[in-house]
Amino acid sequence: MLDANLKTQLKTYLEKLTRPIELVASVDDSAKSQELLALLNDIASLSARVTVIERRGDEERKPSFSIGEPGKDTGIRFAGIPMGHEFTSLVLALLQVGGHPVKLDDAVIEQIRELDGDYRFETYISLSCQNCPEVVQALNVMALINPRIRQVTIDGALFQDEVETRQIMAVPTVYMNGEVFGQGRSGVKEILAKLDSGAGARAAKALQDKPVFDTLIVGGGPAGAAAAIYSARKGIATGVVAERFGGQVLDTLAIENFVSVQETEGPKFATALEQHVKSYEVDIMDVQRAEALIPGRIHEVHLASGAVLRAKTIVLATGARWREIGVPGEREYRNHGVAYCPHCDGPLFKGKRVAVIGGGNSGVEAAIDLAGIVSHVTLFEYNAQLRADEVLQRKLRSLANVTIVTQAQTVEITGDGRKVNGIVYRERVSGETKHVELVGVFVQIGLVPNTEWLKGTVDLSKHGEIVVDAKGATSVPGVFAAGDVTTVPFKQIVIAVGEGAKAALGAFDHLIRSSVEEESPRDEALAEA
Repeated sequence: MLDANLKTQLKTYLEKLTRPIELVASVDDSAKSQELLALLNDIASLSARVTVIERRGDEERKPSFSIGEPGKDTGIRFAGIPMGHEFTSLVLALLQVGGHPVKLDDAVIEQIRELDGDYRFETYISLSCQNCPEVVQALNVMALINPRIRQVTIDGALFQDEVETRQIMAVPTVYMNGEVFGQGRSGVKEILAKLDSGAGARAAKALQDKPVFDTLIVGGGPAGAAAAIYSARKGIATGVVAERFGGQVLDTLAIENFVSVQETEGPKFATALEQHVKSYEVDIMDVQRAEALIPGRIHEVHLASGAVLRAKTIVLATGARWREIGVPGEREYRNHGVAYCPHCDGPLFKGKRVAVIGGGNSGVEAAIDLAGIVSHVTLFEYNAQLRADEVLQRKLRSLANVTIVTQAQTVEITGDGRKVNGIVYRERVSGETKHVELVGVFVQIGLVPNTEWLKGTVDLSKHGEIVVDAKGATSVPGVFAAGDVTTVPFKQIVIAVGEGAKAALGAFDHLIRSSVEEESPRDEALAEA
C-alpha cells in the first residue's frame, strides 16, 4: 500500500510513539476494505507499538477504523482510506494517540476539557481537499483531549449514499449530533468559539485590555505576515489581527512561482508564514474580524466581538475573496451545487455534469481538473475568446468531455429547492437564452477586495481597492495598505509579500517622523527657557 520512501518517513515518525496504540478496523469483503487493511498492516509493520484488530460484525461504516490505546476508545475514527491530503491527519492522529504532545496553548486545552456536553462529529471530506485536514485535525485533537467528544472523518467519494442522502455538495461539511454544524475551513479556535458561548466575550475582554501598538496589521495573509516580520524586526510593538492566519493562500492548492520555493501547497506555505511571524515578538490575535477603522492621532480598529484595538500606525492587508457572479440562484445554492473550489468539492460530483464559469487561468485549470472526475464539463466565458495561457487552452481543447461556450452571459443558476439542476445563459451575439442541465457550477471569475468595512474611511478605487502610493500609504496619515486589497497590479503571492514589507517600512518611517514632530515644540520651549 505504502511505497518504500513513504514507509521510511513514516517509520521515523512512529519512533516517537511512547505508548501502544490499536487500530481497530471495521471491514467487509470489498476491495476498499482490503485496501484499508493493507494500509493498516503496513503501518503496524513499522512499529512494535502498533497493533491491528479486524472486526466484521459491528455496525460501523465499512471500511473504517478507530485509533486508540489498548482497551481505550479515544473517539477518533476514519471512514475511508486517509491518503492524499488526509495522510497528514492520519499520521498526526497516530502520534498524538501514541503520546506525542498536542501543540495547543494550555489555555485552549483547558477550554476543550471544560466543554460541558456530549458532541458527536461527522466530518465529510474529499482526499483532494486542502481545506479539510485542518478541520479533521482540530476535531481529532479535541476528541483526544475531551472524552465526551467523538469524531469520524468520512471520505465523501467513498460513501456516496450518505452524501446523496444528506445532500452534501461541498467539503468540509461537519455534522454535530446529526445536524449541520459548519462548512468550510476552520480550526480549533473557530470550533471552540461556536461550542463555548462565553468564549467570545472572554476574548473581547482580553483584547480590550491590550496596550497601544506601534503598528497593527489587519490581515494574516502573505502581505500581513511580511508586514508583521518587518515591523517586529524594528523592535516596535507589533500586533496582527485576522480572521484566519494565512488568508486566501489557505485555499490555494499548488504554488510553483514563489521565488526560491520550487513547489509547495497553500496550507503548508501558510503554516510556514505563521511560524516565521511567531519567531518574533508579534501579538497574533486570530479568529477576529475587523468592522470599522476610526482614524485619529491613535487609530482604532473596532472588531466584530466588540473589542477595540488601538495603534499609532495601521497596515491594512485584508486581501480578497472569490468574486460572485451575482445572478439569481448563486447564493441560494451555495454549497448545494454552487462551489468555488474545484479541488475541494470536485470529487463530490464524480460521474456528473458540471459547469465552470470563467475562461481565465483559474477557470481553465478548474475545467481540466474536473474533466478527470466528472462525466462532462461545460466552460462558459463571457468574452469572445478564453483568456487563459495558451498551454492551458491546448490541454483543455484536447479533452473529449469538455465543451467550451464563449460570448456567454450567465443569467441564472436553477435548482429544485434543495440543489442545483441547471444553468441559464444568454448568447451575447444572438440574444438567445438557453438552459443547460447539470448539478454543479464552479465559479472562477476573479477576486473582489475585502474593503466594505473601509468605505468612507480611506480612498478606494472604482473596483473597491485601497488606493496606495509608492510607500504603501493610504489617504489617511499613518494608515498603510498592502497586497491584493490594494490598487497594486498583478495579484500574486510574491508581490503581496514585497508590498507587505514595503508598507511596514512606510509605517515605521511615519512613526519616526511623527515622534520627531511631536518633540519639536518641546525642544523649542526648552531652548527659549
